[in-house]
Amino acid sequence: MKRTDLVSRFAPFKQRMLAANLPEIVIENFKHLFRQVLEGETGLIPDRDIQPVNDLPDISEVGAAYRSIGGESLPHTALIKLNGGLGTSMGMSRAKSLIRVKDGLSFLEIAAQQAAVSRVPLVLMNSFATHADSCTALARSKEESQFDLEWSFLQHKFPKIRRDNLAPACCPEWPGLEWNPPGHGDIYLALVTSGMLEKLLSKGFRYAFISNVDNLGAVLDEALLGYLVKNCLPFLMEVADRTSADRKGGHLARRRDGRLILRESAQCPEAEIESFQDISRFRYFNTNSIWLNLLSLQETLAANDNVLDLALIRNDKTLNPRDPASTSVFQLETAMGSAISVFAGAEAIRVPRSRFAPVKTTADLLVVQSDLYRLDEKYRLAPASTNAGIPEIKLDQRFYKLIDDYEARFPDGAPSLRSCARLEIRGDVGFSRNVTVQGSVVLENRGGDRVLVPAGAELTRDRCWPDPVPA
Repeated sequence: MKRTDLVSRFAPFKQRMLAANLPEIVIENFKHLFRQVLEGETGLIPDRDIQPVNDLPDISEVGAAYRSIGGESLPHTALIKLNGGLGTSMGMSRAKSLIRVKDGLSFLEIAAQQAAVSRVPLVLMNSFATHADSCTALARSKEESQFDLEWSFLQHKFPKIRRDNLAPACCPEWPGLEWNPPGHGDIYLALVTSGMLEKLLSKGFRYAFISNVDNLGAVLDEALLGYLVKNCLPFLMEVADRTSADRKGGHLARRRDGRLILRESAQCPEAEIESFQDISRFRYFNTNSIWLNLLSLQETLAANDNVLDLALIRNDKTLNPRDPASTSVFQLETAMGSAISVFAGAEAIRVPRSRFAPVKTTADLLVVQSDLYRLDEKYRLAPASTNAGIPEIKLDQRFYKLIDDYEARFPDGAPSLRSCARLEIRGDVGFSRNVTVQGSVVLENRGGDRVLVPAGAELTRDRCWPDPVPA
């Protein structure tokens, strides 16, 4: 493709991004991705270009050798939480991190307390949709959390692209629909453009632990920090063993040149889905928790004119996500974990499954809110019992999918699930306080009005309302 073609096709995008006051390096990185789309790139990574990863160091086995150096490095480390998500899948229109998840504390408050206990700064990457809510919430609890509102920065946004002519998508009646979040791979540029990277380095911080704010298993770990520091790594990704529940998520692989690579589901050719989901072949999934050497980030950006060659993710969407008949568009994104192939010497390390405890649905929330877990003295989510397994939870989406509906049915908190193997709720069922579920239980309400499980009830068998008439 001729340079003049790229310049002319990109000009309207650049004009729109300049009008939105987006920094030049963000525009250049979007241009880098847009060029790939113009050249017909799909962002797909076929099996022929990668190899499985079979063996990785296991922090559970090697961690003891690194814990002391991690403790010494803690004063030079920042805790960064990705806090850009609205809980739209749960019907929220505010920051998902404000959900009260354990002991009356929200995700955000728990993260702030974890940072305070470890005496490290909590740094938030917010989106335009979550920034005000999050700062207001933490300002109210500033004395308890020791949170400084200056330790937050905003991610950017990318213009949507019409699929039919690769021009900027337009929606004059709702201009906000013309933009999409750029994915959490934007964190590297946002650290620079916000001045946060320079601020951290100037104050003596050299390392960062970055994770999703809704993953309560992702906590500062001195052994992992020590592994990063002792081995002089620029980048360290936490991965865990894939199970059948992780078949559709991104996995770790190795390029033909030997570098590690992250392949997301959107980057898999449709004909190779079965191979992608083979957990015996591609054994490890990305927990989206990384350890980063901040000086290495600064040096890598400087060496590449502030363009990080993160793998393209080209998502096929509609301009209005709620209207499948609206204009077809491409949304260009990048993943934070794809930087593992950008930093020379980057590594991955196997961590226990307990470090991956995200809350994506109300069923996940019920498990975390129950007596299966507790917050320890360092505000880490810990199993309440070594004997308790994680039960299978199925909640009727008609009545429990949205957070307001869910909370209305558990006004006094979650039932005890410590002896529960499976709980399925069909229909509209509410719970009073101190309910216990044991074994495998199906609760079904076939009537129109909500059924309330009475206080102190012990559920040990299936129940159906109205009660069936004896034969």
